[in-house]
Parts: sequence; C-alpha cells; structure tokens
Amino acid sequence: MIKTEVTIAGVTFKNPVMEGSGTFGSGMEYSEFVDLNRLGAVVTKGVANVPWPGNPTPRVCEVYGGMLNAIGLQNPGIEVFCERDLPFLEQFDTRVIVNVCGRSVSDYVEVAERLSEEKRVDMLEINVSCPNVKEGAIAFGTDKACLENITKEIKAHTRKPVIMKLTPNVTDIAEMARAAESGGADAISLINTITGMKIDIERRRFALANKTGGMSGPAIKPIAVRMVYQASHAVKIPVIGMGGIATGEDAIEFMMAGATAVSVGMMNFVNPYATVECAYGIEDYLTRHGIEDINEIIGCVG
Repeated sequence: MIKTEVTIAGVTFKNPVMEGSGTFGSGMEYSEFVDLNRLGAVVTKGVANVPWPGNPTPRVCEVYGGMLNAIGLQNPGIEVFCERDLPFLEQFDTRVIVNVCGRSVSDYVEVAERLSEEKRVDMLEINVSCPNVKEGAIAFGTDKACLENITKEIKAHTRKPVIMKLTPNVTDIAEMARAAESGGADAISLINTITGMKIDIERRRFALANKTGGMSGPAIKPIAVRMVYQASHAVKIPVIGMGGIATGEDAIEFMMAGATAVSVGMMNFVNPYATVECAYGIEDYLTRHGIEDINEIIGCVG
C-alpha cells in the first residue's frame, strides 16, 4: 500500500495536499464540491484580531496565465471565526491550519494567543507576505530583521506549531527563509503572490482599484519551484510549496524541489475539484513509478 503521509513539526497529514489561504474560505464554501476528509489539511482564509473590510472594488481581474487579486485580507475577525468556522470543521477528519494576519506585531500575537486555546487548530500560518495591505503583512516579510523578530514574538505566545508564509517579492528568498528559521519557525510556506498590475486600455484606468495586486496562477509556477528549491536548501525546517499548482504532476515537481507538502491556490477558482484531483494525481504518479512512500521523492533532485 502506498504511503502518502507526511509530517511537519510533529503534525502528521494523511497526504501532502492542502489549499492556499484565501482561495477556499474556511472549507465551508467548498464543502459541497470537495470531500474535506480527502485533504491533508484545510488552510483557512486570513484571520485578524478584528473584522477587516478589505480593499475597494474591483478587487480581482484575469490576466494571461493567471489572475490578479487585491482583496486586502477581508475577514470577519477572530471571534466570528472561532464561533462559526471552527465548529464546522469539527466534523471532518483533516488537519486545520489557520492563516493569521495583522497590521502590527501585537495584532498577530493577539490572534496567536487566542488560537492557542483552540483544540481544533493544528498549526498557524503567519501571513507576513500579502502585497495588498498597506500596514503590516508584507512589510514584515521583506525585512529579515523584522521577520525574525515577529517570528520570535509569535512563538513566545503560542503552543501551536508556526508556519511563516514568505513573500517572493524579495531579492534573496534563502536569506528570508533563514531569518524565519532563526526566529523559531517550525516550517515555512512559499510563495505568496507576486506584485503585478493590469491597465484597462479601453477605459484608460487600472483594472484594480488598488492599482496593484497579487499575481497567482500557472504563469508563476517556475518562479515558485525555483524559490522552494532555494529555501529548502537554506533551512532545516520543512517547506510547504505553492504557486501555480494545478495537477498532481505539478505537486510532485514542488516536492522533488524540496517541499514536504503543497498548497493549491488560484486553481480552486477555475476548478473547484482541483485539490482532490491533485491528491489522486499524486497517488497515480507514485503507483506508476513503483514508489511506496511519498517521502522518498522529497528533495530528490538535490
């Protein structure tokens, strides 16, 4: 029997497939299409200490090879999340990773402390890499000293394993990975979106009200694979890879580059079954190649 289990920071996942934060709600929104029990984990949309309204519209537009978004991490806040979303997830046999966002270190710490008491939460993913909010987020993720400091602060206030989500909008991704590791991160995830822009030439205006947005989709996959490879060779902690994954073959590529697990993001908007199809695709690949344990392929291209 093929073994698809992977372990990150002492947490075992039945398979390495999860979905990218912000593309799946908190699972409820996709549960009529996807058997959440089939996923290694559900990664929630970003959760802040207070409700966030997000950016003005329009906030999403298609581009060649993907999409731009400038949602601005809209969310109802930690209390609604704990009262509504976590009880819903209780019925499923999958891991739960909560994505945490904030505008200041104290914002992040407040949410981390609150979630520390929630048994249904297995891990925290700290979003220090969103390009669509003006305070916090990417500001922490592009300065290695800030990244190390915020990681230390969050680790000091939670008993949950901490994943730091890294931005690709930096000169040296390996340097940022090492900063997260130095701060005590249990794992890192990458890449978040790449800052981009689209102009509507007929209307002579920006396609997004925010002017810029985060680029995701198949067009960024080669960049993501390269960064996952570099980051995984720079640190000893596990890496969760993401960026343009659409199929099981894409996932295998990320794992060979060094990722222990993978997240499916933009493709959820195109194909609501993408995550489950990705999991089946991985199993098919392992079967075809006579590989009994998925862990054999992690970082195999060295």
